[in-house]
Amino acid sequence: MSQPKTVVVGLSGGVDSAVSAHLLKEQGYRVIGIFMKNWEDDDDSEYCSTRQDFLDAAAVADVLGIELQAVNFAAEYKDRVFAEFLREYQAGRTPNPDVLCNAEIKFKAFLDHAFAQGADLIATGHYARVRRRDDGLVELLRGLDESKDQSYFLHRLSQTQLDRVLFPVGEIKKTQVRKIAQDIGLPNAKKKDSTGICFIGERPFREFLNRYLASAPGPILTPDGPGGSDQPLQIGTHQGLSFYTLGQSKGLGIGGVREAGFVSQEGKSWFVCRKDVPTNTLYVSQDHDHPWLMKDRLTTVDARWVCGQAPEPHGPLGFKTRYRQADARGHLVRPVCGLAGTAEGFSVVFEESQWAVTPGQSVVVYDQEVCLGGGIIA
Repeated sequence: MSQPKTVVVGLSGGVDSAVSAHLLKEQGYRVIGIFMKNWEDDDDSEYCSTRQDFLDAAAVADVLGIELQAVNFAAEYKDRVFAEFLREYQAGRTPNPDVLCNAEIKFKAFLDHAFAQGADLIATGHYARVRRRDDGLVELLRGLDESKDQSYFLHRLSQTQLDRVLFPVGEIKKTQVRKIAQDIGLPNAKKKDSTGICFIGERPFREFLNRYLASAPGPILTPDGPGGSDQPLQIGTHQGLSFYTLGQSKGLGIGGVREAGFVSQEGKSWFVCRKDVPTNTLYVSQDHDHPWLMKDRLTTVDARWVCGQAPEPHGPLGFKTRYRQADARGHLVRPVCGLAGTAEGFSVVFEESQWAVTPGQSVVVYDQEVCLGGGIIA
């Protein structure tokens, strides 16, 4: 009788990875849990403590009757993810560290460690699916629960990575995950889902960045000058371009403005509509659909394709320029040469203009339920 395959599950302390481990055990796998510690700076603070998550993971492992190991990837995380995060913000862009964390830590450092321990496969609690085609290629699919689908964050995974991964909860709804957890008596069945970036936690974002990046205050201008003129007018001072992103409407420090004949529209929000890094100038407007915020095309760098190469242009595809948005229909334009030191990128032409397309974020490409890959918006 052959030995059951060994699956190493990344147990985060959350309910999704816990139920993933349970489902795999039910399917006959030998399951080992690994708790990944990816951040150590101020780890004992109220904002970003992993201690409770580890205790929750240990309690889950105890209920399921599986082994739990703790592995420290903090050095790899700081070198491969956090350093890039700071570089991008310093350059005035808005990166997505969760995308990079999946590609560099959860499905590289973690995968390498698991296979060094003799694993046959790894598994996580992501809401996504994999499908193996007859030609040997592995496709990345959206999770069946569209409201929880996380394929956006996994689009940089390679064939080698996806061929070794299982996503057990990708096949079911979140409500079912909660019910399973409750039915089998998992201690974290009602634990709140984690949100945001792990190393920032609930602390104010500006407070966090201030510890690592030098701030350089500068002018806030509005392109909507007095009397409808197109002459920019200074209406405030920003605290450093790194602290702002396109479309942002909170935390700008702008109240009602009355200056040089210009009167702001009371009750209407201000939106960041441009960041001019060379002049250290932040532009804002009370026009939600200001032309600077509406884009009918974009260009990317550092493209990654799940199957290893860009798809052939063949009609409209779906594009997400940010997580939790409906697919925008558009057309993939032939690959473009990358900037110095970057992988080849591609362009997208949208059928309808998109709001606040943000450099540094990922645009992810879909063909119906299949996630094809994506690139970094340039």
